[in-house]
Amino acid sequence: MGSFKPPPKPNYLIIVADDLGFSDVSCYGSEIQTPCIDSLAAAGTRFTDFHSAAACSPTRAMLLTGTDHHLTGLGQMAEFLIDSPIHQGKPGHEGYLNEHVATLPEVLRADGGYHTMMAGKWHLGLKPDHSPASRGFDRSFALLPPAANHYAWEPEIQTGDSLCRFAEVNVSAVHMKDGQYVNNNTLPADFYSSNYYTTELLRYMDERPRDRPFFAFLPFSAPHWPLQAPPENIKKYRGMYDDGPDALRLRRIAALQRLGLVPDGVNPHPVQAPEVPEWEEMTPDQRSKSARAMEAYAGMVDCMDENIGRVIDYLHENGLYENTEIIFMSDNGAEGYSYEAHPLMGPKVLDYIGRYYNNALDNIGNKDSFAWYGGRWAQAATAPSRLYKKFSTEGGIRVPFILKPSMDMSYRQSICHEFCTVMDVMPTMLEQTGIAKPVGMFGGRKIEKIMGTSWVPFLTKEAPTPHPEDYVAGWELFGQAALRKGPWKLNFVNKPFGPEEWQLYNVLEDPGEVNDLKEERNDKLEELMAHWHDYARETGVVGLKPEFASLMAQLPDEMENPVNWMKFETSRSVMTRIKKGCRP
Repeated sequence: MGSFKPPPKPNYLIIVADDLGFSDVSCYGSEIQTPCIDSLAAAGTRFTDFHSAAACSPTRAMLLTGTDHHLTGLGQMAEFLIDSPIHQGKPGHEGYLNEHVATLPEVLRADGGYHTMMAGKWHLGLKPDHSPASRGFDRSFALLPPAANHYAWEPEIQTGDSLCRFAEVNVSAVHMKDGQYVNNNTLPADFYSSNYYTTELLRYMDERPRDRPFFAFLPFSAPHWPLQAPPENIKKYRGMYDDGPDALRLRRIAALQRLGLVPDGVNPHPVQAPEVPEWEEMTPDQRSKSARAMEAYAGMVDCMDENIGRVIDYLHENGLYENTEIIFMSDNGAEGYSYEAHPLMGPKVLDYIGRYYNNALDNIGNKDSFAWYGGRWAQAATAPSRLYKKFSTEGGIRVPFILKPSMDMSYRQSICHEFCTVMDVMPTMLEQTGIAKPVGMFGGRKIEKIMGTSWVPFLTKEAPTPHPEDYVAGWELFGQAALRKGPWKLNFVNKPFGPEEWQLYNVLEDPGEVNDLKEERNDKLEELMAHWHDYARETGVVGLKPEFASLMAQLPDEMENPVNWMKFETSRSVMTRIKKGCRP
């Protein structure tokens, strides 16, 4: 008799888009052409009730650790720690992925023999000790800060000209390759983020050891602002948005209903964008530039899809596609902040952009432009949900999620309406590969527990839902908060976008979070509030502070103490030291 040969372990590929809205790909109702992403949906499952954190780095921390971001070091984003004394020095609020968690690539590599590789946006630490190479990746090419020019282009700053806060954090494309900083002067002249990150990942795939399964991570920095894309991708969408964001919103909602992704007759939340004029109130020039910014955004998504197609083609050509489980998701809801109205990075933002960038109509989308699209376009992408990124409302945390299975997994349906969170990804993969979840200790250090739930019983039809009925999930970031149990959800939204008090919704009956039920269902409000206090204690939430929201709107124009910038790992100071040949 021949010996039994176990089936090969699946390969894994996780693709993350940056600030992509719920309906921004065509299989979720978009007019943007995404045939490659759509092919994954056709071969797998689209999730309609999948949830991230309300912003980039907390979601990435939860994805790679399976636990709440307040325990991982990203309880508050690093960019804002310096202005938030209430968070400074608190456990779980270090501003980088701390040592108290085990990462998915660390566990897959140590306990499963996986070869691990990534290319794209990291945003979980700027120093070598906090880089991908130090957190489980065999090969990596990583964008370290929260944002950067997609062409790795920087303006020449005039001598003696002080930088505004915005430029300090979001200009320099600080990259690290296998634990070593990359000099931007060595990048190719035709560098564009989505193209280059894909090329690097494909090279790592080609160089991988063939006797080991692989875990690949492709977190794009698109379509995060600045809105920049190759001209050929932008031109496909010329004139498509000339009727404005409200018209687009209606088309997207209708498409979501037609696809069965939201219920017929859904009551969408009214648009909340007091800082952005109504389309009809804009001047013709304002409308033209706003529509052009949306065209550039669409071009970024279009180009990202083309690059995803390159990876899919590689997997097919090398006989890897069938045995590779592929995830596509966004890291949070669409980015709707209007920096011209709320100077998050200092009131000199528009002056700085005016001096150093060319935002003429015909230049929007090029390397020397710097544009974003604001809250009305964002709410076209998050509709029928309420608001967008940074809020714990559904518009900020409900994101597209596609799961293309490997050949040995069976899935129940093409659309999944069950509640899930980004923390579930790691425990699901570990159970699929037969790797035990690390508990208590890993790599000689104490670690926090995994809070997510494996979907394997659900996916194999052994369980009716991914989570038990009494499962509770919480969120908190920037003083905005939420808690979910079954169909019930608490929201805490700071002024001026909310009442700065708890609200209660049945999100299965009211996905737009329109009808506050706290008066009618005080019993449910009290039940969920008790769960909130348990969640806050368990994860180390540093209190809901309404004053934190107003604090964010009053940040200093420029940095007075570079030592503090380094303490909180701000990207510009790191890049400055790299250029001087210093080790940060």
